[in-house]
Amino acid sequence: MRALNKTCLATAVSIALVNMGTALAQQSTAPAPPASETPAATDAGKGQSGLNLDQIVVTGAPVGISKMKSSISVSTVSAEQLQLSAPTSAAEALRAVPGIRSESSGGEGNANLTVRGVPISAGGARYVQFQEDGLPLLQFGDFAFVTPDMFLRADSSLDHLEVVRGGSASTVATNSPGGILNFISKTGDEKGGSIGYSRGLGYDQSRYEFDYGGKIATRTRMYIGGFYRNGEGVRKQGVTGEQGGQIKANLTQEFDNGFVRLSVKHLDDHTPTNLPVPVRTVNGQISELPNIDPRTASFYSPYWVRDVVLDKNNQRISTNVNDGLHAKSNAFGVETSFKLGNGFTLTDNFRKAENTGRFTGIFPADSGTDGSYVFSTGPNKGSPYVGRAFTAVVFNTSIEDAGNILNDLKVSKQFDLGSNGKLTALGGLYTSTQNLAVTWNFNSYLLQAVGENPALLQTASTTPGLLAAGTDVFGGCCNRAIDAQYRTTAPYLNLSYEMGALNLDGSVRNDRQKASGTFNQAVKQQYQDSGTRFIDYRRNHTSYSLGGNYRINSNLAVFARASDGVAFNADRILFNPYEVNGSTPIPINTVTQQEAGVKYRDGGLSTFVTLFSARTKETNYEATTQLSSDRTYDAKGIEIEAGYKIGDFRVDGGLTYTRAKISSAENPAFNGNKPRRQADYVYQVTPSYRFGAATIGASLIGTSKSFGDDGNLITLPAYRVVNVFGSYAFDNQMTLSLSANNLFNTIGYTEIEGDGHAARSINGRAVKVALKVAF
Repeated sequence: MRALNKTCLATAVSIALVNMGTALAQQSTAPAPPASETPAATDAGKGQSGLNLDQIVVTGAPVGISKMKSSISVSTVSAEQLQLSAPTSAAEALRAVPGIRSESSGGEGNANLTVRGVPISAGGARYVQFQEDGLPLLQFGDFAFVTPDMFLRADSSLDHLEVVRGGSASTVATNSPGGILNFISKTGDEKGGSIGYSRGLGYDQSRYEFDYGGKIATRTRMYIGGFYRNGEGVRKQGVTGEQGGQIKANLTQEFDNGFVRLSVKHLDDHTPTNLPVPVRTVNGQISELPNIDPRTASFYSPYWVRDVVLDKNNQRISTNVNDGLHAKSNAFGVETSFKLGNGFTLTDNFRKAENTGRFTGIFPADSGTDGSYVFSTGPNKGSPYVGRAFTAVVFNTSIEDAGNILNDLKVSKQFDLGSNGKLTALGGLYTSTQNLAVTWNFNSYLLQAVGENPALLQTASTTPGLLAAGTDVFGGCCNRAIDAQYRTTAPYLNLSYEMGALNLDGSVRNDRQKASGTFNQAVKQQYQDSGTRFIDYRRNHTSYSLGGNYRINSNLAVFARASDGVAFNADRILFNPYEVNGSTPIPINTVTQQEAGVKYRDGGLSTFVTLFSARTKETNYEATTQLSSDRTYDAKGIEIEAGYKIGDFRVDGGLTYTRAKISSAENPAFNGNKPRRQADYVYQVTPSYRFGAATIGASLIGTSKSFGDDGNLITLPAYRVVNVFGSYAFDNQMTLSLSANNLFNTIGYTEIEGDGHAARSINGRAVKVALKVAF
């Protein structure tokens, strides 16, 4: 179990926390009132109807407030609801949330994600923040080859998900003007646990899960949970592509006026990275090549040679291409909340995380050529091969340090204004230190153009397999070393006023970024001291958000909000014409938004309808094309979220219509075009029904067509995906379930290269069976 070589350490820490909690509890054994902790651990709608508009949410809100009173667009999804969509990763689970555009075709990490027409013009999630228990996994969502979802796993420890789109996300977090995706963990509120096992049907994947929580003393509760998996993965690779797991634990000590919670997390997981595959594009229409099915193709193979790469000290290192995406994270957190008297409340959320790993994926530099070659690896080594071969570039990035230290401190006071309502003032200080130490290596090989167990090839004029190393790939862009640090200091202030049916709030945040460090690009396969460039600059931006909500009656409310937020640039501007030594201004990316909507419920029906507009001004740089861009994007649309429950039947769904365009671009020919991969319509419907001991459910997730390039010349076709889920409880303890992701084996292209030679699709059909025993 190479990927859990620190499991014993994490378990030992967990046991130590439990023992410490027992000792604390022995000091106070008198009956205690309910803990005065934040509502983050409240029920996420289990057993309730519709959209649970009375549920208290904490994400995107400076203080906990019900969705009916809030002036932000927020969705809550329980772990049970997520299960109905049969997701294969955390990013894929987000496709069930209205307004979210999640390109979850990359596997367990490397997802591209945004909301409401805000562009995906770089990889990752530049304008949206992935959070775990209220703090970001990474301070930047678009580090190249280091995305926050790499360090996130949705397992049995997940209690529920809160998603804020637009609005106050600009002022309650840094680098999150588009929204916040907060994965909230269980904390042992309910006593009990479970063990589970799932197995892929038709593919090699085994997964084991466990969790347990509950009180260990009158005022002390604990929780521990995690998973381990092993196998080839959904796509056939001929090697063990998935191996590893996660353990999370927390301990909560309650006091008369608050609580303290300690938490630990250990993640060590190997998973495949699915990059685009070669395709043929004629007159803007994509078609598949023989022997390469974009739903199942994997270029990992037992016939790879070791990929020899360069480290920062000019030393050669032999790496295994089939290791895929290796993510390691060891995190420790402390969360506190106390009522201090006189209406004051103090809360603090701290986490330190050590994040490391390696990103290894195989990218086609061309669509290939038919010809006569010779096998250079595999059982047919030395034999002739007549067929198609393509240039396979191995994206091999060492993640030496993506760790961070995060802290969010806030103090609030409530003022009772008598008949004039109440006012809550909140002041906070957020600080973070985000490291980024990575080394890129791009070697290219001649690879057999088949989607399963390809071998390396050679011609009379090439060495076996390897075509080019490092600096010769993509014009010499991609042997680079970065060792940077980004410090953020962000004071913020929020005022919330409530009088009868009216809620008003305003907030302001000043983000100050200080960047330092070095970066270098190898020349002729050597890093030279003369090539070292220094990072030393500061940027700041003041964001705001103003909103109001009015409850016309207990079942109908209207709201409106205007916001301005920022997403700072990080590593993506280092190797472009901008100087990052402080001698010239560094560009930033801003999003200005307006939204207005209505919330309505009647019996088991509830709806959340929002009109929105967003203007994004951004600067970007693409490493492989070595082109800079300076653009403005505009988007307008409507977002509909609805839920209905009658008896044991429930249906949830959403529809987002977005009309987006490139308002201005560095190339005037792009002005007025639609942003790449921005569909007009995205929709999802999830019905479920419980009868006796059985539950059945399904989800339909779809998108209209979009364009894959800035010139709007290549079409990404519309597609819809059907997932199904069914379970049967034999008794109060044992449950058997069966789920199918992409039941009808649909091809769904999520992205394509600008010249049309390579595209990425969602996975094909994946069916699994699971057995869970609760205790």
